[in-house]
Amino acid sequence: MLTRTFDSLSEKEILALAITLEEEDARVYADFAEGLREHYPASAEVFLGMRQEEIVHELYTQRFGEHVPLLRREDIRGFLKRRPLWLMRPLGLETVRKQAAVMELETRYFYERAAGRAQDPSIRLLLTSLAAEEQSHSSRAEELESEKLQPSTRQEEDEVRRRLFLMQIVQPGLAGLMDGSVSTLAPVFAAAFATHSSRDAFLVGMAASIGAGISMGFAEALSDDGAITGRGRPWMRGTICGLMTTLGGVGHTLPYLIPHFQTATTLAVAVVVAELFAISWIRKAYMDTPFLSAAMQVVVGGLLVFLTGILIGSS
Repeated sequence: MLTRTFDSLSEKEILALAITLEEEDARVYADFAEGLREHYPASAEVFLGMRQEEIVHELYTQRFGEHVPLLRREDIRGFLKRRPLWLMRPLGLETVRKQAAVMELETRYFYERAAGRAQDPSIRLLLTSLAAEEQSHSSRAEELESEKLQPSTRQEEDEVRRRLFLMQIVQPGLAGLMDGSVSTLAPVFAAAFATHSSRDAFLVGMAASIGAGISMGFAEALSDDGAITGRGRPWMRGTICGLMTTLGGVGHTLPYLIPHFQTATTLAVAVVVAELFAISWIRKAYMDTPFLSAAMQVVVGGLLVFLTGILIGSS
């Protein structure tokens, strides 16, 4: 796509671009507010307040008339490429706040640079004031947060964010990790003890891990679309679940890259123990399950599957 350099812009075009930037930022803040309203209503009000701070100044029409040339940020070199908001949904609170901070910084830098090029004193004054206004937006955002986000409100929003993180990331990831770590034990160790070949055990383990990952990924993605449960995008949950399932199986399969069978098996068993206790710790940390209770459930189930694989492979 052909773009123009900033230095090639006339004062009229700089002001036209400034108007476009102001209007675009105002709409982005409105979209932020709309995207946050369901789960973070107080933070949505903060961004609405910031949107109201964005104004289109009248100097252009006084100086150059009513017609404003269409100049967009993507037409000028040097602007950061912004991700479309529809790719960022569901909107995360911290993601939105960081995006807003980047927007303010980039726009302020544009005004400061434009003011340095302006020859007309009134235009230079306007651009300087716009840069100062962008700087003040950061302070205004902090004021709005203190007004709208009282300690109790912030605590409620943090709790909502935690629940969303659990439903959309931790739960599918943990389900995949448990399935991958436990369900692949039997085929891996059955192949190992049946053949006493590290290579055969590795191939079976990789096939079981990848196959389980694909199966669990599709099962999670098709379980629900998240519209009612709030569990987020199905393809995202499916990807997380599938990858963690594969990872759970690959962990105790990789030791069989070691040619010496006894060494590989000893290391694989140690990895299994580490995996089961890691799952127990995650359940304690994120699912409020007592560690001993989680360990007993996971370890007993894993041990039974492990022994099943050894018995079948040794028979």
